[in-house]
Amino acid sequence: MKVVIKEPGKKPRITEIKNKLSELQQTVGGYIETVTLAEDCCIICNEEGRLQGLPYNLTFCGISFVGTVLFVGVAGDEFTDLSKKHMEILLKQMEGK
Repeated sequence: MKVVIKEPGKKPRITEIKNKLSELQQTVGGYIETVTLAEDCCIICNEEGRLQGLPYNLTFCGISFVGTVLFVGVAGDEFTDLSKKHMEILLKQMEGK
């Protein structure tokens, strides 16, 4: 699925990732936690990132995140491709444009 990935100290970028729990966990470095941004968009992050001492990544919507995060689309109970519109908005917002 197409997502936006943001790693600590790096610019956000669009990438493809398999929609499998093991792949999502590997990408964020542990158990996943979701933070809903909209009905069709959420952030996937490491549930225990702070406990593990992962590095600060970004503050988004007033929430500070550590470690690698993924911005993904949502359809019902499933993760999906992030819409092109959401990708553009998220990239602009994280790049401060």
